[in-house]
Amino acid sequence: MSQGNIGVSEQVIDPTEDQACTVRQVLDRVGGKWSIGILVAASKGPVRFTELERSVEGISRRMLTLTLRQLERDGLLVRTVYPTVPPKVEYRATEIALELYDSLVTLTTWAERHRATIAAAREAYDREHTLTPVS
Repeated sequence: MSQGNIGVSEQVIDPTEDQACTVRQVLDRVGGKWSIGILVAASKGPVRFTELERSVEGISRRMLTLTLRQLERDGLLVRTVYPTVPPKVEYRATEIALELYDSLVTLTTWAERHRATIAAAREAYDREHTLTPVS
């Protein structure tokens, strides 16, 4: 798979947006669908793009690139480019991301432990709330 143009345009920043983040904005970022897996992986030590792509199940290259940029912009990741051919790029968690690590692991462990129970509850709910077609 080529790492050439993966269709990621420059991020547009709204100049009218307040400089200070709200709690909701911070929670949206660190609790995002892809952010948790990326932050957990990067908290274990420097990680390369392809390693993240393999470890974060279901993420596209484009979404990985966008999420990495957002996490870097928010000060949660540091991107280091090494002057090699081909270029080597690594991401590592910052101190504030490392502070968050235990909470993220607790959350993912909870989700793993309860996913079957939640799936069963969804099925039961759907059975109770599905409209039966009128014949």
